[in-house]
Amino acid sequence: MKNVFKLSILILAIGVIFVSCSDDDAATTSTTTAGEVTAATLHNAFSEFNAANTIITLNGTNVTIQTNGLPDHTSPYWSNTVSRSLVGPQGVTFTTVSNADHPLWVEPTVTSYDQMAPGNIDDFNGSYSLTVSANPQLASSSTATGLGAIGISISGSVIYNDEEGPNVPLDNAVGSLDYTAAHTGPQSYHYHLEPKAWSNDDEALIGIIADGFFLYGRKCNATGTYPTDLDASGGHTSTTQHTTTAEYHYHIQNELYLNAYYILFPGDYQGTPSNIL
Repeated sequence: MKNVFKLSILILAIGVIFVSCSDDDAATTSTTTAGEVTAATLHNAFSEFNAANTIITLNGTNVTIQTNGLPDHTSPYWSNTVSRSLVGPQGVTFTTVSNADHPLWVEPTVTSYDQMAPGNIDDFNGSYSLTVSANPQLASSSTATGLGAIGISISGSVIYNDEEGPNVPLDNAVGSLDYTAAHTGPQSYHYHLEPKAWSNDDEALIGIIADGFFLYGRKCNATGTYPTDLDASGGHTSTTQHTTTAEYHYHIQNELYLNAYYILFPGDYQGTPSNIL
């Protein structure tokens, strides 16, 4: 009788362990379009995001990217002692000046003090958060990007599209962009064009777009040259420096803008976008 009792307890314990393991697996798995169940893992590309400015966490089958919105490179938009003023559309003068030069501040080279946007990088005291699928899928139809942040770069600052405002093309503001094609306002420092601080006609990872797909430089790691099979949004499927399995991702399109620049992301989302909060 004792042996039967012990056996019953053992079977019950095994059953509890099995159920517990099954619950844990269910919390860390995702289902592919083919119906196969695979464990969700953090993509290797996330290792390139600046750890001082971003926090990246895997929550079940979703990934959350949090950032303080600050870049990790030099710019004339860091706080400095040079006073610059801008007269707004309603005749109000905005003056930007600080008591000291930030360690990452540099003199403007591409832009000039009289063209620069108001505000400094470190005036921003907020954060951004984006939650996307760890295994993003192409949507049945594309979605237009809007104003504001449409992605998060590996530096920590956010990515904007090719518009400066409602029905206002970037052409009108390109003179305010620094050497790495970024400027401040209306909330924080952000990129519009190829960010030469870390990518210049190459395959470097730029960041992640709001639909969960990564954005790379103008060249393709799989071929070592400019991809020729990009869709309207600059996307295609191939291997990258971060994966040996072909996957969909975006590239900066190798098409000149204003005879001098390359727009980061002028197209539509090809996946299902999440809000960057």
